[in-house]
Amino acid sequence: MGTVVDDAAAVEFHAFFERHYAELSRLAHLLTGEADAADDLAADALLALWHRWDRVRAADHPVAYARGVVANLARTRIRSAVRERRRIALFWSPREERTENPDVPGVVDVQEALRRLPFRKRACVVLRHAFDLSEKDTALALGVSVGTVKSQTSKGMAELQRLLGTREVPRQVHAAAATAGGEAVGNARKRPTGARGRNR
Repeated sequence: MGTVVDDAAAVEFHAFFERHYAELSRLAHLLTGEADAADDLAADALLALWHRWDRVRAADHPVAYARGVVANLARTRIRSAVRERRRIALFWSPREERTENPDVPGVVDVQEALRRLPFRKRACVVLRHAFDLSEKDTALALGVSVGTVKSQTSKGMAELQRLLGTREVPRQVHAAAATAGGEAVGNARKRPTGARGRNR
């Protein structure tokens, strides 16, 4: 009887993987700015979901849960990269160098501009404008209040407008989502078998 349940869970997870892997990879790409790492982060997130699939499948919003896992993994990766860059900078630079009033070009690549935002603002902007989530769904994915989503999104969009020198930011961010994680769909076909073969 246990085998039937496990097989049913595996089939259910496989369908979830096929349906959401590409989206989660695009989300990871936009949050980290690293195309090469996006697929791995999405796969790591889905592996984590598989290990707790009984809990995830019973949740009211499994996709929101998955987006939250991706966001947490992306945040951890960014913090680790920042610490590494600081260590390298301290090693090579005997003194701290600061640039006052940096010259920001009028036109900046959208993904580069997103990387300049603090993580929470970036996550809110990406989920709201790249993935067209409602304020409520964004709040659910990030584990914050709707008020926080409104505030962080507004501030993030204002900052992007300043960096990009245009008011067409929502359209540009949405377009960035379409190009992010371009290899996700192809790679998704290769991963489910391995994921299903793991023990929960």
